[in-house]
Amino acid sequence: MSFNYDLMEQNSDLDNSLRRRTSATTESPSNDAVIDRNLAGAPANSTAETSKGDDNKGAVKFTLRASSPAHRRIKESPLSSDAIFKQSHAGLLNLCIVVLVAVNSRLIIENLMKYGILISSGFWFSSRSLRDWPLLMCCLSLGILPPAAFVVEKLVRQKFISEKVAVSLHIAITTITLLYPAFVILRTDSAVQSGVSLMFVACVVWLKLVSYAHTNYDMRAIANSAEKDETLYMDYSDNVSFKSLVYFMAAPTLCYQTSYPRSASVRKSWVLRQLIKLIVFTGLMGFIIEQYINPIVQNSKHPLKVDFLYGMERILKLSVPTLYVWLCMFYCFFHLWLNILAEILRFGDREFYKDWWNAKSVDEYWRMWNMPVHKWMVRHVYFPCLRNGIPKGVAFLIVFFISAVFHEA
Repeated sequence: MSFNYDLMEQNSDLDNSLRRRTSATTESPSNDAVIDRNLAGAPANSTAETSKGDDNKGAVKFTLRASSPAHRRIKESPLSSDAIFKQSHAGLLNLCIVVLVAVNSRLIIENLMKYGILISSGFWFSSRSLRDWPLLMCCLSLGILPPAAFVVEKLVRQKFISEKVAVSLHIAITTITLLYPAFVILRTDSAVQSGVSLMFVACVVWLKLVSYAHTNYDMRAIANSAEKDETLYMDYSDNVSFKSLVYFMAAPTLCYQTSYPRSASVRKSWVLRQLIKLIVFTGLMGFIIEQYINPIVQNSKHPLKVDFLYGMERILKLSVPTLYVWLCMFYCFFHLWLNILAEILRFGDREFYKDWWNAKSVDEYWRMWNMPVHKWMVRHVYFPCLRNGIPKGVAFLIVFFISAVFHEA
């Protein structure tokens, strides 16, 4: 017993001595690393690791001894709750991707063998689309409204109209932006894709015009304030510019400001690669809709005329392809298209989304997945509500209601 105790004490002294000697040399590997490699059976590099002196040679010789300790410090298992979030899981992620690709490839092959290719040219273009020219003309006519808003701002800046008249004109312009496309869609027997595209463009134009009017109104309020903030006053005292409005209407943002952070140049090869990805993933989205979602919907009974279990089975069968379509839509629009537009216009702030996949609550998810709309809501709805004395809870409900209305539209 005493022999074991003396041996362990000697090993401990040698270990401490070797630690002190090797720590003085910053270029030499740590003693623990040498020990771990030798215990794992890895060959030591005598040229690189043992040429630092006799001390390192002694360390290597000592670790080759059978009496050298194999367990030197407290360690957790890689999958334990204390260590699982402190290391990379790239290998497990790659495994999940391989399994996901294999499973979905089998499902695609099985579907093609059973039903054949169900995609038709009418999904992208049909004779019915030729009757949608009123929607196209309505979309083009929306381009008149931003110059009209610019004229209003020009007139109020030059004191030709009062502030109240300018606000009334902006309200009229933004109201027309939404009601006119809705009226055309309701009066026209158009395709679903055409109507959705027109309402999407109309909502984007509405959000931009509201931001343009609200920001310019706030600029004038700051410039006319008796208690001016000199920094804000210097930034906001510039005259209204049509060029800045044109850039804002084309830029991938919903919040107007007189200048934006700009990138140095346009990467043409990068834009080409993103365009190819956009075409591929758009085609994949159409394939999933035509090959999986439409047949399931067409072969299903009316949801109010079936039992509960059948309805749940249909919903679960639709959930997976619908999720894939949503992910493709998110990747195509928020990552590919907005980044392509930002690169062409040299728009610098490209935080179009955050890591919503790590969101810990529904509230956090809604704040992270669509940053352009989130910034618009915070800037033009939430903060103005707080400045006017509205409680935070009520302001949050107002933001949620406005967001729900536009998603429903």
